[in-house]
Amino acid sequence: QVQLEESGGDLVQAGGSLKLSCIASSLPGAFEYYNWAWFRQAPGKEREGVSYIRSSDGTTVYADSVKDRFTISSDNAKNTLYLHMNNLKPDDSAMYYCAAGGYGLNYRNYMYFGQGTQVTVSS
Repeated sequence: QVQLEESGGDLVQAGGSLKLSCIASSLPGAFEYYNWAWFRQAPGKEREGVSYIRSSDGTTVYADSVKDRFTISSDNAKNTLYLHMNNLKPDDSAMYYCAAGGYGLNYRNYMYFGQGTQVTVSS
């Protein structure tokens, strides 16, 4: 059974930084063959795409709201996806999910999701 386990969420003040991690196990195929993404969902809102990394060439895509503040990366040897978040804002508060087996920033395109890690940014 595929498992994606996120960690690194926390309560942080506005302007602060966090690094989220997502460790994958039991994937049918190598980690590096999958496209990966981060999504987030705040209470009462739809799940939105934050960032995406394409396995074929390492191309990254970011939502406009996080561009120049967040960075997606991966360590294939560790089967781990990361999201480095800088200059956090209260609007970034949400449950953050990693996802695999899809493409782009539409969560409906993805096969696998983790359980999420909570990020809360205080003003």
